[in-house]
Amino acid sequence: MHWRLSIAEWTEGKGEGNKQAMRRLAQHDPVPGVVVYENDTPVAWCSLGPRSSFPRLERSPLLANIDDEPVCAITCIFVQRKHRGSGLLPNILEAVCEYAASAGYTTAEGYPIEPRDGKRAGADTAMTGIASAFLGAGFSEVARPRGDRPIMRRKLRAAG
Repeated sequence: MHWRLSIAEWTEGKGEGNKQAMRRLAQHDPVPGVVVYENDTPVAWCSLGPRSSFPRLERSPLLANIDDEPVCAITCIFVQRKHRGSGLLPNILEAVCEYAASAGYTTAEGYPIEPRDGKRAGADTAMTGIASAFLGAGFSEVARPRGDRPIMRRKLRAAG
């Protein structure tokens, strides 16, 4: 819910309130995200949707819209702790892109962090993903509003 609400709304709903808000969103189309499985085990959650469904992203001076192309914004990627650092993120992004294409999106856009050499991203910044994983999943950098914050896109193949 971080990108879907103002900071005041998100803080007010922190915890159970935001969980309830997400449950309500999940009952409608378009779905607010996908759960990615490895075999029968959920390993990741990814929040996605039309960029316009993320008001906080739309207002961000750092991650301002770079053009008018409609995109499926990938705003948050949560990987279960025991799977972090295992190299799964490119595969997770691949699965997310397959879903997005099947839902009719033609372009996916992400806002990952690119940690400095030898450094790891903190939990507060890693939630948007890691740039190297986006590259590994076929994304290309289309803008860099700050040294550690590329905006990346990938064209999606239509399902069918």
